[in-house]
Amino acid sequence: QVQLVESGGGLVQTGGSLRLSCAASGLTFSSYTMVWFRQAPGRQRELIAHITSGGSTNYAASVKGRFTISRRVAKNTVYLQMNSLEPEDTAVYYCAAGRGPAVTAPTAYDYWGQGTQVTVSS
Repeated sequence: QVQLVESGGGLVQTGGSLRLSCAASGLTFSSYTMVWFRQAPGRQRELIAHITSGGSTNYAASVKGRFTISRRVAKNTVYLQMNSLEPEDTAVYYCAAGRGPAVTAPTAYDYWGQGTQVTVSS
């Protein structure tokens, strides 16, 4: 049984930092593209960062230069370091895993975590 469990969300002030974690079990972690999506109230789920099975990374323009995705294969864990947070970053953050390339469509991913709330106060 595959499980993705996110942690690390919370309330932070503008300009602050948070690090999200996503612990995976039940899958061969290094064979998957791991991604972070976020969804703000009333908005579509947005792909913001990914790391491929080979370790390549990419980011949405909205977070590039502020967020960093990384992974520790030995721990089956992917991270999202978020710096210089802004109120516009307030959302539920989800990690997901897929066997194909990183694409923006949420339906392309096989497994999802439950989400973790990030709230940035102004």
